[in-house]
Amino acid sequence: MKHPELLNAARDAAQKAYAPYSNYKVGAALLCADGTVFTGCNVENASYGLTNCAERTAVFSAIASGHRRDFVAMAIVADGDSMPYPCGACRQVLSEFCREEFSVYIAKASALEAYEVVCLEALLPNRFNLEK
Repeated sequence: MKHPELLNAARDAAQKAYAPYSNYKVGAALLCADGTVFTGCNVENASYGLTNCAERTAVFSAIASGHRRDFVAMAIVADGDSMPYPCGACRQVLSEFCREEFSVYIAKASALEAYEVVCLEALLPNRFNLEK
C-alpha cells in the first residue's frame, strides 16, 4: 500500500469519529508489514480523560488482532485547520510498538496532497521503550 492510499484510509476513518465535544474528527490508518491496514478514529467521552485517540485505536485494534511490532507506517488525518500531530500518549504508544524506521504521514483532510512525513525518532526523541 502506498502512502496516498493510507492517507485516504485515515480520512475515511476520521468520518467515523465520535467527537461531539471537540468537533475535531481524527482518523488513523496503520500499515503492517504483511499489508494489513487497521484504522481508528477518535472516540470522545464526557469524562474527557476517557477519550481515546485515533492513533491508539488503530494500534490497539492491530494488537487485538495478533500483530506485534510489525508496523511499517501510519497516516493521521483530521478535519481541522492545523496538522494533526499525535499527542504525547499516542507518541509513547507508537514508541512501544514501532521500530525507529516507522514513518508517520500527517495531513489535513482538505489537503491530503500537502502531507508531512515524520519518523518516530523525530516525534519522540530519546524515547523509553523495551529496547532502551
